[in-house]
Amino acid sequence: MRCNLSLFKFSNHLQDRMELLLDKKKTDELALEEIAELEAIGELDRIFTHMNAMLIAQNANP
Repeated sequence: MRCNLSLFKFSNHLQDRMELLLDKKKTDELALEEIAELEAIGELDRIFTHMNAMLIAQNANP
């Protein structure tokens, strides 16, 4: 049975920003404040992943 879940995801703007920062990181062009910003976005990504996994698990076992 398929259920329609609302999962947490980044806005298009935040996704684009993360990709830009990751590209800058690959070329070692991140400023100090951008390093902190990328770390914060990474933490938010981990939180969203965890919350989405919990939502999916709860939905699988109603």
